[in-house]
Amino acid sequence: MGSAVKLREDYSAGDLRRLAKRCKDANQSRRLLSLAAVREGKDRAEAARIGGMDRQTLRDWVHRFNARGPDGLLDHHYEGPKIRLTPAQLAQLSEIVETGPDPKRDGVVRWRRIDLKAVIEERFGVAYHERSVGKLLKALGFSHISARPRHPGQDARVVEAFKKNFAAILKVHLPPLPEGTPIEIWFEDEARIGQKNGLVRQWARRGTRPRQPADQRYENAYLFGAICPAHGKGAALALPYADTEMMQLHVDEIAANVATGAHAVLIFDRAGWHTTPGLKMPANITPIWLPSRSPELNPVENVWQYLRQNWLSNRVFETYDDIIDAACEAWNKLTALPDVIRSIGMRDWAHVGQS
Repeated sequence: MGSAVKLREDYSAGDLRRLAKRCKDANQSRRLLSLAAVREGKDRAEAARIGGMDRQTLRDWVHRFNARGPDGLLDHHYEGPKIRLTPAQLAQLSEIVETGPDPKRDGVVRWRRIDLKAVIEERFGVAYHERSVGKLLKALGFSHISARPRHPGQDARVVEAFKKNFAAILKVHLPPLPEGTPIEIWFEDEARIGQKNGLVRQWARRGTRPRQPADQRYENAYLFGAICPAHGKGAALALPYADTEMMQLHVDEIAANVATGAHAVLIFDRAGWHTTPGLKMPANITPIWLPSRSPELNPVENVWQYLRQNWLSNRVFETYDDIIDAACEAWNKLTALPDVIRSIGMRDWAHVGQS
């Protein structure tokens, strides 16, 4: 270590202690106390210990104090490299990411960081490392997430119009009811549960590839499920087929779960056994069909995902009765968690004014 650096003389030990007492930054305060000890003539090693540092670190802070005064004793954290794209270029990049690639022009069906690295360099003349492209995307509010399926024939305008005008649609469909009749919003769907079961992600040690049993048989049943998100309740039947007769059993089961004196609106898709004149709706249920090719409007689709991820996947069912038992057990576990039903099922467009 070289000779001790001389401390600037325009601050007395008393000045430094007064500054240390008043300042709100703990690190700056202890550094000021160390310099006050230096000004009083204490040994540099002892002065360093007062500030919780070694002599070399004290020497560095003396240099900063001599150059900038008390402000030089503040911590200055490195903020990382500056973004080299202009705000206009960042806006263009966001649009490029949201629009997605053109398979014919760009040669890919989804953007990867390496693809966007090439796009940025080609369009804006700025070279980024692939890792930096990921950080840039996060800074712009993007995440690397799974896409939701969309039917290729779906008309997005119809879907948005259905959500926007749902209150009016509801008013048109409801029959004349006594004033003050509570309205329950129910969603319904069916899922096939069977031996050809799915596998879901699980926690495992890095470098391993966990295995789960996968049955090759094809026995299955259908779980008809409906939820009333606002009230956190549901109604379901595990049945052998998906047809009008089975659907009739289910709507009767839903009707039995509607609160006394209330009227239910049952929202479901346009499957043949939903729209057939052979289906007789109970007096306390009014059906409303979703727009064609719009499963994302039905939260029961998310219920099926929840059931499979938590209770139905990674399993082998030996018999048909085992399938029925597993489906019923999973549904009963769900209905024991009304807050989960609310969390999964509540939709602003369908539940305006409901709690």
